[in-house]
Amino acid sequence: MTAATTQADALRPLLGRTALVTGGSRGIGAAISRELSDAGAQIAVNFHTNHEAAALVLADLRQGSSPWPADVADADAVEAMVAAVLERYGSLDVLVINAGIWRGGAVDRLAPEDWSLVVDTSLTGAYHLVRAALPAMKRKGFGRVIVLSSVVGLVGHPGDSAYAAAKAGLLGFVKAVAKETGRDGITVNAIAPGFVETEMTAEVPERGRERMMARTPLRRPGTPEEIASAARFLACDASYVTGHTLVVDGGYSL
Repeated sequence: MTAATTQADALRPLLGRTALVTGGSRGIGAAISRELSDAGAQIAVNFHTNHEAAALVLADLRQGSSPWPADVADADAVEAMVAAVLERYGSLDVLVINAGIWRGGAVDRLAPEDWSLVVDTSLTGAYHLVRAALPAMKRKGFGRVIVLSSVVGLVGHPGDSAYAAAKAGLLGFVKAVAKETGRDGITVNAIAPGFVETEMTAEVPERGRERMMARTPLRRPGTPEEIASAARFLACDASYVTGHTLVVDGGYSL
């Protein structure tokens, strides 16, 4: 092995690893898919219905990466997806739980179906994914589980009761699962992004954006790539970090 090869491999610490990124076709999920691919992983890009967006992301990824449509709120669909990923790649080393949905409104006017949709996708979906992926990670004695929460789960936000509840629930979930799986060589961590420029936040009215930026010490929104850098750290470099929430919010939650 040449020095150049050794150096190249050091820049690709996930070479030979497989990562499943849910909600991986847009926004933060797409950026994480690209970042982990750059680190050497083959990426299983999960998405719900948007095949075109998934195809665009896959064009940027390492050869062998592939699309995996599934609704993470559907336990059977998740079981089938994880089983198929394992059959194709032989292992599942990094699980990035990013898929989520937002429905808002004052709690006394929030429709029960909207509450259920948010919680079933973000929180129950995480349970489905971890439950399906852990047996293979335990057999291998290695795993990195990265859960995308939100600063809203830390500080709350008016009109976001369902989203806040789901994202806060993920933080407790991460701590519990980290304690259950550490002995198996598996780390479980969360990222809590602040206001990030994505298709979802593009719908926030200008007045609301201004209020959030005024509260953010860095006085700007984050980018999907900045959240992806945090995910790479947790996947590649944080071997002695588990049960932790990495807040990437420009200081919003201070």
